[in-house]
Amino acid sequence: MKRITVTLTIGMIVLIISATTVSAKTINEADTTLCETLNYALMSSLREPVDKAIVEIYKNDINAPQGLRWDTTGAKILKIKQLYGVGGLYEITLRIMPFYRAHITYGIDEVVVNSSGELIRYKHLKTYPL
Repeated sequence: MKRITVTLTIGMIVLIISATTVSAKTINEADTTLCETLNYALMSSLREPVDKAIVEIYKNDINAPQGLRWDTTGAKILKIKQLYGVGGLYEITLRIMPFYRAHITYGIDEVVVNSSGELIRYKHLKTYPL
């Protein structure tokens, strides 16, 4: 009887140990929290379609300064829409503030891109006077 109890106990311990899942912790080697770091990383990965939107938005603006650009610190993710299942395609709506020279803001725009890096649409919201 003792032998059966010991064998069952050892068997249960082995099952419990082998069934325990190991969870890995994300290493964040940045000066921001993990959430902020992920926001900046996502926005930075979408630089090409957002740059394209800026060119399109301001191409007919005769007052627009040359070399308008944007950065992630002046941008904000407004919405992330899951189009298909988890891990599928997403639509990301950003509010950006194009600037010139030493971060002199020229406008505010909303840009929608997908997680494949395609520009979906854009909308100009405001132009600041020079």
